Amino acid sequence: MMNYDHFETEMQVRYPDSLLFIRNMCDGGDTPGFRPNANRNLPWAFPGAEKFQTEYATNSNSEGHFDTPDQWLTHLKADLIIAFFGYNESFQGQAGLANYKAELDAFVKWTLAQKYNGVAAPKLVLVSPIAFEDLSKLYDLPNGINENKNIALYTQAMRDVALANNLLFVDAFTPSQKWYADNVEPLTIDGCQLNESGYKLFGKLLTDQIFGRKTAPAEANRKLVYDAVIEKNWMWHNDIKVPNGVHVYGRRYNPFGPDNYPAEIEKVREMTAVRDTAIWMANQGKTMDVVAADKHTRTLPPVQTNFNPEKNGSLTYLSGQDALGKLKMAPGYKIELFASEETFPDLAKPMQMSFDNKGRLWVAVMPSYPHYRPGDPKPNDKILILEDTNNDGKADKQTIFAQGLHLPLGFEMAPEGVYISQGTNLKLFTDTDGDDRADKSVILLSGFDDHDTHHNSHAFCADPSGAIYTGEGVFLHTNVETPYGPVRATNGGFYRYSPQLHKLERTAQLSIPNPWGIAFDDWGQPFFAETSSPDVRWMLPGTVLPRYGEFTHKSVQLIEKDHMVRPTSGLEFVSSRHFPDEIQGDFLINNTIGFLGTKEHTLVDDGTGYKSKHRADLVVSEDRNFRPVDMEFAPDGSLYLIDWHNILIGHMQHNARDPLRDHSHGRVYRITYPSRPLVKPANVAGASIDELFENLKLPEYRTRYRTRRELRGRPANEVLAKLATWTAGLNKADPRYEHHLLEGLWVSWGLNKVDQNLLRKLLKANDYHARAAAVEVVRYTGHQLRDQADLLMQAARDDNSRVRLMAIVAASWIGKEKGLPILAEAAKKPLDDWMVHTHETAVAHLNGVGVNKVKDDLVKTKLKGEALALFNQGSQIYAKEGYCTTCHQTDGKGLSASQFPPLAGTNWVTGSEDRLIKLALKGLMGPIDVVGRTYPGQVPMTPFGGLLNDTEVAAVLTYVRNSFGNEASPISPAKVKLIRAATEHKKDFYSPTQLLKEHPMEK
Repeated sequence: MMNYDHFETEMQVRYPDSLLFIRNMCDGGDTPGFRPNANRNLPWAFPGAEKFQTEYATNSNSEGHFDTPDQWLTHLKADLIIAFFGYNESFQGQAGLANYKAELDAFVKWTLAQKYNGVAAPKLVLVSPIAFEDLSKLYDLPNGINENKNIALYTQAMRDVALANNLLFVDAFTPSQKWYADNVEPLTIDGCQLNESGYKLFGKLLTDQIFGRKTAPAEANRKLVYDAVIEKNWMWHNDIKVPNGVHVYGRRYNPFGPDNYPAEIEKVREMTAVRDTAIWMANQGKTMDVVAADKHTRTLPPVQTNFNPEKNGSLTYLSGQDALGKLKMAPGYKIELFASEETFPDLAKPMQMSFDNKGRLWVAVMPSYPHYRPGDPKPNDKILILEDTNNDGKADKQTIFAQGLHLPLGFEMAPEGVYISQGTNLKLFTDTDGDDRADKSVILLSGFDDHDTHHNSHAFCADPSGAIYTGEGVFLHTNVETPYGPVRATNGGFYRYSPQLHKLERTAQLSIPNPWGIAFDDWGQPFFAETSSPDVRWMLPGTVLPRYGEFTHKSVQLIEKDHMVRPTSGLEFVSSRHFPDEIQGDFLINNTIGFLGTKEHTLVDDGTGYKSKHRADLVVSEDRNFRPVDMEFAPDGSLYLIDWHNILIGHMQHNARDPLRDHSHGRVYRITYPSRPLVKPANVAGASIDELFENLKLPEYRTRYRTRRELRGRPANEVLAKLATWTAGLNKADPRYEHHLLEGLWVSWGLNKVDQNLLRKLLKANDYHARAAAVEVVRYTGHQLRDQADLLMQAARDDNSRVRLMAIVAASWIGKEKGLPILAEAAKKPLDDWMVHTHETAVAHLNGVGVNKVKDDLVKTKLKGEALALFNQGSQIYAKEGYCTTCHQTDGKGLSASQFPPLAGTNWVTGSEDRLIKLALKGLMGPIDVVGRTYPGQVPMTPFGGLLNDTEVAAVLTYVRNSFGNEASPISPAKVKLIRAATEHKKDFYSPTQLLKEHPMEK
């Protein structure tokens, strides 16, 4: 509604002299009492609201000082509140109706007891949900029959509550049904979310029902007013839903947030007020120069960098060509510069890349990172198309597909357009006239959390059906309203969005800080890189049906200890005849701090799952500004790599507004293996259907990936007719025969018309890889398979444990009645380490309960009394995401390959208390010797003085001094207080040299 605000426009043009002050506080998925926000500690809208929730009452560890709904309403001095509820709750059906009425009634009574304007209770209006529109003839969506039965029940419940409390009630359900009947074109995007035409009708309905029908004196200025309202809402959004709120209000507010964010919030509110005035002027047919007016809002304080070039290194950025000379390649490989900001200034802060069906490189760039700063020009992030038109290995042409974006952290191309992550929204951008420039965009879903903008929905990658997998990091609280009900999620995990069904699924909720890499292997199995931790894992075991606020077991770590690096960004499987035969199927991960480069690891089957070992460091950079963040194999078999390229990279070590955060650099590199020929690019865009099917036999995964995408855009009846002929003509003696059949099945899945004969054939394939992949298709096509449960039962009895695991996961999603018997059948055969947690979770969640938590083994210590209490408190702080365990690991042994030193067995920890306290309070940067090894120290240790109080610092230091085999005296809060006072003047990091001069190392 904030994005298509025809309600406020209607109000303003009807009452142009009233100087209306209107604010939209709605958020996706909210209920009368449950209003989760990652910026505040509790999700409840009023006291006692928690008693109306069960699963959602789980504490999801949100943290911050963001105002409660009541505090916001008081700040806004609300006179009239219009409350929209009922749609999300309606999916609970008759069983949840009484609870909903009680929750709504409690909300009403609480609200009417307040005086937000300081004088009197607010006027309150309840508005029902709209009806569900039947779009099933256009899309594979519910027809709305069952949905509307439930919405009708909840509409009546709202009417009852309104009547009992003498409130005005607006029935949007009944009139919206008439709208749908009277209009030829759809009024919703997906049956439940109004499009712009729908919001025009809705805006008039609200205004008529609440304020009475009235002519609009300012009707002639409607367009001018509407544009001014949208501009005001954009600025208001940067207040009520400020991106990167983790630094503004949340757990990363300290130590740097106080330097600038209170001022930024004050400024954005002044700028929003400017836009209120612009609306009132628009009502009079006048325009306002808001940019000029903004100059009279408060001036933001300057932010000082804490990066000292004399201690921390040069501030010089190397040119693209000079930086190329700092890159060392594994034997036999060559790296070249494909494009840089020197030739293409728009190539600033590249984040994700992908090749289209024509073989052109698309890159998402976001120079506005970390987020919009009030007073700056509006963000102008872009999606670029880079081309090498003369085949010399260097880009020579740029096209801007989309601009005016704000933080496009992920994108994926599809026949219908380009899906792009945009803050709280998933948007579809379309080029309608074929000029390679988007001229239409639609908000498909909203409610994704951008509380931390580098954790927001990102790293888009399509599965074999074309469904888009996206990652999401810790701290976030996403609540998305969909045609299938609300999708709620907390903290780290993954989503799967099926464009064919308009269906979003929280496909995995795992204990991961930030998963910046998703890739599928040759058989369609999903893998992910974990960024903040040094992990790569098989995603499938963790994709059981999740529960709100609870983590699912994340399965087995694949990276061997000596080559663990963090933070990683980007994951790709080697699948290119241009690269050596022996490395096909290896996976590649980038790293952006400490170890700067790309590591290559093997991946082979190992029972149910996989095992891996390090093979080579493919790329290693001596340029400390090199930040490789994504990669993909090109149509010619070469590997492309994008470099974010920045001096500063840490989020806790420096202010988000540090002036050294770069907004202009970015590079794209191309890696080849010159002793082997490049691959002849397959014909994809514009190829015949017969040619496309032949492409599916090619060894290169990315060629098949783009081919499947192309086939999804062709007429389904033509493709499916050719599919039958193609599969019938395949050579059964071909070692890849069953894989070719699987590719054919995936094509039909992508067209949303699964070839059931082919599916059943592959469920009985000789190769268990093919059987397992076929079970995944069964999992997602139950609406087309009458015997889905029977097919999963067959898989649960399979001789191969991976196939059985696929059945266990799938069974968790089909409901208790059908799912539990399948899980019971699967348990009749042994459950190994890859399966046991998945099975346990599936059984628990189908029964509506959480998994019994196993208490962590307590670390043994000789400490007692107050020292023991500090130790126990310190163990919790140490384990907190982004604090100690992230770099130094749970065992205190650090990550040598990523230049994070150990805490075990070193005098840096067990020696001088003063030295240890100083480095904990102020942070540490520079070369350091620890346990016989020199660490470059380019990655600063976070200064915890602003994050932790004296007792907390004492606690975590007491813990590390008495864990991991260490044994030393506890640290007292009083001692920390003394050191804090003595070092208050110091504003930058300590260097090891400086500390050792003040406190020489013990012998």
